Amino acid sequence: MEKPNYSGLYHLVSQENFESYLTGLDINFALRKIVCLLKPSKHIEHDVTSGHMTIKTITTFKNFDMDFTLGQEFTEDLGPVDGRKCQTTVDWEGDKLVCVQRGEKEGRGWTHWLEGDLLHLELRVGDVVAKQIFKKAE
Repeated sequence: MEKPNYSGLYHLVSQENFESYLTGLDINFALRKIVCLLKPSKHIEHDVTSGHMTIKTITTFKNFDMDFTLGQEFTEDLGPVDGRKCQTTVDWEGDKLVCVQRGEKEGRGWTHWLEGDLLHLELRVGDVVAKQIFKKAE
């Protein structure tokens, strides 16, 4: 089965349990309040042939870029998020993108999947799960 192409620009339309997720990452109260007000956009470039991806999360406060090849572990600098580094692998699980971030925080990672023009993001740390939904820009 052919894998979906995630390329595109997506804008946040909803999120749930995000503050609990940030608490799980030990983000301080003031920063959690700011981050929860942000309406991030995601700009994804996905080369289906090579499996190379770039995911840029863009906000008015701070931007965060991920650059990786599917199935290859890399050192991810999460400095802009919570000041940590971790060993990260993103790979396919069916037609979902599953990210495992090994480091100080157990059970950390995320899953992306597409449903029509919606990009779903489930964020995990420990036993906390947050969800965000983004809509593809026209």
